[in-house]
Amino acid sequence: MAPRSLLDVDDLAPAELVGVLDRAVAFRDALPSRSLLAGVPVLNLFFEASTRTATSFTLAEQRVGADVISFAPGASSLGKGETIADTALTLHGIGVRVIVVRHHESGFARRLADAFDGHVVNAGDGTHAHPTQALLDLMTLRQEFGRFAGLRVAIVGDILHSRVARSNIVGMTMLGIDVTLVGPATLLPDAFASHGVRIERDLDALLPSLDAVMMLRIQRERISGGLLPSLDDYTQRYQLNRARLRSLRNDAVILHPGPYNRGVELTDDVLDDPRSRYVAQVHNGVFVRMAVLDLLVNGAAVAA
Repeated sequence: MAPRSLLDVDDLAPAELVGVLDRAVAFRDALPSRSLLAGVPVLNLFFEASTRTATSFTLAEQRVGADVISFAPGASSLGKGETIADTALTLHGIGVRVIVVRHHESGFARRLADAFDGHVVNAGDGTHAHPTQALLDLMTLRQEFGRFAGLRVAIVGDILHSRVARSNIVGMTMLGIDVTLVGPATLLPDAFASHGVRIERDLDALLPSLDAVMMLRIQRERISGGLLPSLDDYTQRYQLNRARLRSLRNDAVILHPGPYNRGVELTDDVLDDPRSRYVAQVHNGVFVRMAVLDLLVNGAAVAA
């Protein structure tokens, strides 16, 4: 049997998903010994720039005792015409057992996993998936509410180009969360309703009923590319700001995967609001990634 990888959230059964979150909580409450992945070489292969995800994975790998290897892919043989299969064979031959990969091409992590005789963790591929981000978002929600079933969560913004949204849709619906997608038709086509979630265009009407709202980064090139008529139009309809914060329940929470654009999808008032959980999300990411590495290498999915 081929070594197990995590390419998207649905590589986990629902019970395994909860088990990973349980394990992450156990790691948060008491750091494990560094023997979990002692001597296991883990390669961080980031073809896209990253601050939060790359640093979080590196810290997680160090905390479970892995031998961490990081290098710039631009200096690798992949930039000299070598195929993914060639690179995968070489990396396995020198002893790498786990590759954490981020790439601008959707499906790249799958292609690497098909060629590599080891574990692959998808740290984001194109607009396809970002499973560990979804897991840390789920951990943050459970930490806040103690449950998943029946929670009402809205994901707002550029759904079309968001790997974070896609992985969260998978994970949230798997665990019984009521998901609503919100945004203009150019960034949220009606076809997304086929994922078993609702589509709404009116954020103001929805806000009072939510347990959580997740704001997504709006990339300014979407405006120049014609997907949005203007930045002013978008912010008027979908920006989370001081006025809209008044419509959000006091016990609701605000999520954002980062990086965020101040003054675009949210204002400084949101970042200063006590309901914002951005810091908690980043904090939880280390423990989720520790738990994922533990699962893939050791098969441990349930907290001891």
